[in-house]
Amino acid sequence: MEQDERDLRQAIIDQCKFMNACGLNQGTSGNISARYKDRMLITPSATPYDKLTPEMIASMPFDGEYGHWEGPLKPSTEWRFHFDILKNRTDMGAVVHAHPAYCTAIAITRREIPACHYMIAAFGGTNVRCAPFARYGTPELSTLAIEALDGRTACLLANHGSIAMGEDLDKAMWRAVELEAIAKQYYLALTLGDVVLLTDAEIAETMKGFSSYGVQDDYKDVAAGTARETA
Repeated sequence: MEQDERDLRQAIIDQCKFMNACGLNQGTSGNISARYKDRMLITPSATPYDKLTPEMIASMPFDGEYGHWEGPLKPSTEWRFHFDILKNRTDMGAVVHAHPAYCTAIAITRREIPACHYMIAAFGGTNVRCAPFARYGTPELSTLAIEALDGRTACLLANHGSIAMGEDLDKAMWRAVELEAIAKQYYLALTLGDVVLLTDAEIAETMKGFSSYGVQDDYKDVAAGTARETA
């Protein structure tokens, strides 16, 4: 195994541990994948993160028989939407799926997250959509997730959890953490009464500002356990 592949496999494990340590996920309910050359590396099914070694990360080639995998352990039951997303979104290099409390609570009500905070722009538009419900691991869920991710880098899954993507693994985790923070803010705002949303023009202005501000480059601080970036 090449060193850079081993390093990426270890990085997936490290991010899984971080995901649980920061409260983004519980147990082995989440899963993480990353693009490596012509294949996807993904966490195996139902394996405690603290027991994982780089060799246990499953490998799935993008070309060849659909669903084929290599490794000592079978890939996550959610391999299908990870695989389909990375094959469909060639601009993305990693996917983080988790069951964070506030994202999942909103997804249980089947709401989207609207432009309640300017950081919604970090996900590519004026909202984060909620994909309709389909059973975990199914082709239907994969199709619905891809539709909800059109033009976006994150979505909610009805009665399930969240998906966040990134150009690399660190950025995918940065978005997953940021998404849960906004979900919590939106949830709390709903309990207070009327929620005042930002306009499309205000979000567009924010996105324009990001291009020079560099907020999208500061995601590594989040994965290191520091406070999330704000303007």
